[in-house]
Amino acid sequence: MAIQRLDNVGIVVDDLDAAVAFFVELGMELEGRAPIEGAWAGHVVGLDGMRSEIAMMRVPDGPGRLELSTYHSPAAVDVGLGSAPSNTLGLHRVMFAVDDIDDTVERLRGHGATLVGEIVRYEDAYRLCYLRGPEGIVVALAEELG
Repeated sequence: MAIQRLDNVGIVVDDLDAAVAFFVELGMELEGRAPIEGAWAGHVVGLDGMRSEIAMMRVPDGPGRLELSTYHSPAAVDVGLGSAPSNTLGLHRVMFAVDDIDDTVERLRGHGATLVGEIVRYEDAYRLCYLRGPEGIVVALAEELG
């Protein structure tokens, strides 16, 4: 038995429209949106009476996808990860390779993104940074050099 592929990474958000706009600005494409509800869905995620909406985002010409979800019932729970430091156990982050890190950071600032630290150079290989996006989502960016 072997893993066939990584289908997506799921992120729960409160404002689905804002999260979609953020990831579209980053360069992802909206593949589709759909309501998710019913006994089958509740059984999968372990929440009785679950009603949600998802937006599937995909990397153009690539296999990477994000599933953004907002919960209508039961209401989403905020445990304070939106401002958690980068070394918090269980904290999630997603990383994207970009062609111009400075431009990407500036465009995402228009959607409320803030740098966690600084844009740094790693040897002659990469420029890297961590951003906080909507809901405190940690997004790492990498610009390959040379």
